[in-house]
Amino acid sequence: MSKPKLAFVSPVFLYPTDAGGKIRTTNILRGLKGGAFDITLLSPASEAQKSQWGDALAQVCDRFLGWQPVAERPRWQRVFDLFGDLPVNVANDNTAPARACVAQTLAREKFDVVVFDFVHAAVLKPAQLSAATVCFTHNVEAEIFGRHAQTASNPLMRRVWASQYAKMQRFEREALSAFTSVIAVSERDAAFFRKDYALPDVADIPTGVDLDFFSWALPPAVDEGSPPTVVFTGSMNWDANIDGVTHFLDDVWPLVLREMPQARFVVVGRNAPASLIERGQKLSGVSFTGFVDDVRPYAHAAHAFVIPLRVGGGTRIKAFEAMAMGCPVVSTAIGIEGLDVTPDEHYLLRDAPQDQANAVLALLRDADLRERISRQARQCVEDRYGHRVAADVFEKICLSALTKRRSV
Repeated sequence: MSKPKLAFVSPVFLYPTDAGGKIRTTNILRGLKGGAFDITLLSPASEAQKSQWGDALAQVCDRFLGWQPVAERPRWQRVFDLFGDLPVNVANDNTAPARACVAQTLAREKFDVVVFDFVHAAVLKPAQLSAATVCFTHNVEAEIFGRHAQTASNPLMRRVWASQYAKMQRFEREALSAFTSVIAVSERDAAFFRKDYALPDVADIPTGVDLDFFSWALPPAVDEGSPPTVVFTGSMNWDANIDGVTHFLDDVWPLVLREMPQARFVVVGRNAPASLIERGQKLSGVSFTGFVDDVRPYAHAAHAFVIPLRVGGGTRIKAFEAMAMGCPVVSTAIGIEGLDVTPDEHYLLRDAPQDQANAVLALLRDADLRERISRQARQCVEDRYGHRVAADVFEKICLSALTKRRSV
């Protein structure tokens, strides 16, 4: 008996897995591969990307179909998107090659379930589909814009973010209401969708991490060969990460240096803006790596892992990756939002700048504290958050959506 066919539409090429959404999606697809569905993955992809990442794609889908990527427009051209009806990030995904590939593939072949990755991708969804449809939401997108509007110091930017918030709230509500089922990455997000958007069919999955890839190691001792080191990882062209690192450099890191001048802060992630790098160069001990193939050596060499986010949504998979690797985490409430972990047992929860600095300093000074947090965090992730657990839940939701569609 043949398997039901699932089409998975991603608005971005998934490799390299250098952003939280890409990591979460590839973990889910890797867990789904070989299970209940025959999987076709659709996304933008150049010939070079398909050639370079062919083996990796084969691990997450049974077939890959790509559309020609559209060159990223200069920022000055994207300013005009601010005046359109769609939120800017949705408008960015609304390309002619993407619409044509998705529409033609779904019209040509009979799929039982079609999953759209991120609510942005809903802009590519044909008006009429006989298949069950599922939206995999990684965040409450409107909430991110709303938080930017609240934290922006520039009055003009506050108005821009507020406008984008209103557009995204409208788009997100209308788009999600047209799906058979919606998948959230936390119970908090699922509850929001049910209450604020009145969505009838929302389920959540646990945030999964690859425990074999992100293997555990005891944090190193602080000595001459391993000076006290703090690390942050994340795509540095994402506004929430830029805001968080800016906050840490301005408000927290000087407090750490006052007590421990030899400390180092390493920012690991691609495409940091020049203005942020210049800000870091004015402070002692700060370095930016740019893109790296593998974040693990940086986490294993550090004594503390910081998530100083003030805006964002969904869940931060970087938190579980750090916990899996044994690097003790210091996070704001927003940085750890939606994750079922216990403060002062699995990580240190601190919001005020002085409190963040004190927590970082405690980890840099106290090997016993580092080891306790490291071991307890790894055990928590092992018990609850292996990526196969998340994929199994995801598969069950898709099968349920298929049953619901057939019963209509």
